[in-house]
Amino acid sequence: MSVLNSLAHRGPLMIIVVLAGMGTTVGFASNDVCHGVKIEVTKARKEAYAPLVVAAMDGQVKPAQVEFSALMESGNWSAAYVSTPVSDDGVMFFEAVAGQKRFRDLWGGWADPSERPELVAWARKLGAPADLANCFAETVTDR
Repeated sequence: MSVLNSLAHRGPLMIIVVLAGMGTTVGFASNDVCHGVKIEVTKARKEAYAPLVVAAMDGQVKPAQVEFSALMESGNWSAAYVSTPVSDDGVMFFEAVAGQKRFRDLWGGWADPSERPELVAWARKLGAPADLANCFAETVTDR
């Protein structure tokens, strides 16, 4: 079992699949849905988030091995759509507490656009703001 799968919270409608190596790419979500959410994957943001991903995975990968399909930030919350050599793709959620980003949970798998409401509800229950929850749901279901 992969590291991310062992961390993942899976709802009944979410099916875990291995996306790495299948040539699957994740496009950025609609600007309307992600309005107000920072979604740029810049070098600086990659460098900031890679160590957070490594720490959440107990150091089983190196920062240079973490690939980002999307980075989404809103307020004190953020979500990183990541891929590593030792795990399935997943979206890791972080919350800034006292200025430090802390890993909160992971969503892993595949979702159909019809599942957006459930994805939004899951992220909201976690504590993510509505705009980030909606952007996350759009990003992981956008093909």
